[in-house]
Amino acid sequence: MSTALSPLLAPMLSSAAMRAICDDMAYLQHMLDFEAALARAEATTGVIPAEAAGPIERACQAKAFDIAALAEAATRSGNLAIPMVKALTAAVAKSETKSETGAGAARYVHWGATSQDVIDTATMLTVRAAIDTLLADIGRGIAGFAGLARRHRATPVVGRTWLQHALPMPFGLKLAEYAAALHRSKLRLLRLRAEAPALQFGGASGTLAALGDKGLLVAEELARELGLPLPDAPWHTHRDRIADTAAVLAIVAGTCGKIARDVSLMMQTDVAEAFEPAGEGRGGSSTMPHKRNPVAAATALAAATMTPNLAATIFAAQVQDHERSAGPWHAEWPTLPSLLLVTSGALAAIVDIAEGLEVDAARMRANLNATHGLIMAEAVSFALAGTIGKGGAHLVVEAASKKAVAENRDLQDVLAEDAMVAAHLDRKRLAKLFDPMAYQGSSQALIDRLLASLDK
Repeated sequence: MSTALSPLLAPMLSSAAMRAICDDMAYLQHMLDFEAALARAEATTGVIPAEAAGPIERACQAKAFDIAALAEAATRSGNLAIPMVKALTAAVAKSETKSETGAGAARYVHWGATSQDVIDTATMLTVRAAIDTLLADIGRGIAGFAGLARRHRATPVVGRTWLQHALPMPFGLKLAEYAAALHRSKLRLLRLRAEAPALQFGGASGTLAALGDKGLLVAEELARELGLPLPDAPWHTHRDRIADTAAVLAIVAGTCGKIARDVSLMMQTDVAEAFEPAGEGRGGSSTMPHKRNPVAAATALAAATMTPNLAATIFAAQVQDHERSAGPWHAEWPTLPSLLLVTSGALAAIVDIAEGLEVDAARMRANLNATHGLIMAEAVSFALAGTIGKGGAHLVVEAASKKAVAENRDLQDVLAEDAMVAAHLDRKRLAKLFDPMAYQGSSQALIDRLLASLDK
């Protein structure tokens, strides 16, 4: 299955499991699985002689084919199925000559099918295996972040908006949001697993005319053989199933990218709140011995950068002509496996982070104090608003905040000296307002809701 990732770069941007699924030999075997299943289905329904299925099935072994020769021949024929069927037919004929069975099975290879039936069904088999792999990984990511969320539901951290300190929040809420976002993608993958992979079998122009009145019987048996749903009709130039797959993959990678962005920012030297797992030779620099770079986050971010454009190519390829398209269909061949590969890389990177994230709670607390209490300004403002009104309270706290900055003092001390504040908030109440975990609103309930959603 031709991809845009070279053997040198693929390990950096994809999971080992997905590379095995998208491997050229694996894809060729899926094509041959179609041919073997077709022969069995047609033998079962009486379309071809019963004794013809065995020799065809025995010849459907990818390791016996010259992939380089098939690839070269495909440049002349326009797709890989044509030279593959020719080579398979020759292999069956050769085996029959050696065995002297006289079954004449070679004449029944690919009976009544078309090249697109082989290629699209092989793609569906690949997609099904790929989804299963992604589901296994995403489950690990969800479990990892859920566990971290429970562990850090009382760990205060700076909540940031526009990259600036906004309000305190429990770090567990951030982690629970990661778990829930991945879970939503898990649900999308499960829905996709049930709906997208479908048999493609329509013959020359989608009518199964070569099979006479047995077309649907063969299709039903072929679908059963391959374990794929039988669609209502062939879908040669209706590519919504492929586009749906691309959309879900892009969302998975985008979610991974969002998490990776947060982690890479938290790993900044000046922030230093949470870190990817450490390891020998991991995240180092070729010249700076002290570096600890966010390498897993970089993989996920690279994938999140690539997937929208790969998905866009799949979306554009939906516009196909009549019953067989020249061009848009071909554009899917390298694009979809590339999309599968980089999505797997993004998810594998996030699983790595979820299962080994190192959290520095002390540094999180220090960063909360970095603005000398300014992060609690809203808490004080709303406490005052109950007695002097929202507008007046805002002006008082705003003025105190500016004074605290100008004099490089703690906001709590400046407010304690303000007669207006002192008249309504004693020092004990004021001190409590500067406890980050005392101003978390519904955060704990939100964490519970997010974690409960993982069971849905």
